[in-house]
Amino acid sequence: MRRVVITGAGTVNALGQDVPATLDALREGRCGIGPLELRDVERLNIRIGAQVRGWDPEAHFNRQDIALFDKFTQFTILAARQAIGQSGLVFEDALSIASGVVLGTAGGGVNTWDDNYRAVYEEGKNRVHPFVVPKLMNNAAASHVSMEWNLRGPTFTVATACASSNHAMGQAFHMVRSGAATVMVTGGSEAMLCFGGIKAWEGLRVMSRDACRPFSLNRNGMVQGEGAGVFVFEDYDHARARGAEILAEVVGFAMSSDAGDIVMPSAQGAERAITGALRDARLNPEQVGYINAHGTGTAANDKTECAAVAHAFGQHADRLMISSTKSMHGHLIGGTGAVELLACIMALREGVIAPTIGYEEPDPECALDVVPNTARDARVEAVLSNAFAFGGLNAVLALRRV
Repeated sequence: MRRVVITGAGTVNALGQDVPATLDALREGRCGIGPLELRDVERLNIRIGAQVRGWDPEAHFNRQDIALFDKFTQFTILAARQAIGQSGLVFEDALSIASGVVLGTAGGGVNTWDDNYRAVYEEGKNRVHPFVVPKLMNNAAASHVSMEWNLRGPTFTVATACASSNHAMGQAFHMVRSGAATVMVTGGSEAMLCFGGIKAWEGLRVMSRDACRPFSLNRNGMVQGEGAGVFVFEDYDHARARGAEILAEVVGFAMSSDAGDIVMPSAQGAERAITGALRDARLNPEQVGYINAHGTGTAANDKTECAAVAHAFGQHADRLMISSTKSMHGHLIGGTGAVELLACIMALREGVIAPTIGYEEPDPECALDVVPNTARDARVEAVLSNAFAFGGLNAVLALRRV
């Protein structure tokens, strides 16, 4: 099997509109959550979120593109520009055929849905723009990435709620490792911060009105974010032959299904995904120094995840560092795992562990080292990135320092 490395990274999220700004915020423990600025916010019960402030599509796209790109696609394209630019790859001839795209999203063009439902039902219009369907479809971002960079290999979108990005990156990893592709552009994006998106999530009663406090005893729910994370996964030998900078190596991936409840998580299902990723990566538990947790800040998720980690790692669980960066950039739903992978790369390359901010009170059911409030310097050889979704769908990636 081929080795798989990351040679490019890009992002747009509430902490920054590129990777350096995002990493600075993660090191500083800066919070990107604040009051929502959107239409009809006064009709919402939840009025906070991790928005991409100052987003100006006209600074990045022409009018024709904006007519075709929902906000989730806009975020993706900008992140892809950064990632592919950093990689230095040009997709021509045989490499074009051997390279593809797999991205994750849960909602796809939610802003487009919201705008056009308003037009039809509130404003009484009888027609919508002819590009509404290609703008809102979940595969829009993947398709536009493939077209902009001439990526003619496997291209598709994965939708598994909050695990979408991890599932997408896992599929990209499998394709490069198996030899089905030489390069895969992968990650995920989400843009649900609009009136309809927030109103739908309010019905679940899992969202906080004031802050995201993962693992803290007084946590009271998740906070939504928006944005994208995109990476270039490349065959190791191909990357070495062209002298590419390698950010990290992807060494394992595993998936599991709880097959239980549509919203309540299962510690057993999460544990099977964790142990599966370790086994696939051929890592001993003691080799893992850090886990970027799913850590949503809900009562059920956090204690379930801590139980899964404790069971999977045994005595080593007490020496593991585990943090939730959702406390800073919010929960990007289908895009969240992609932004969180940046914290994993930072841990491996820089020896900086992003903190869980907002932590106020220890919870006996979350009795792990959650790196509370302040980033930590620590050398780690291997890390995991956890994603556990509604529907009981779990996906865990393992990375190693190169």
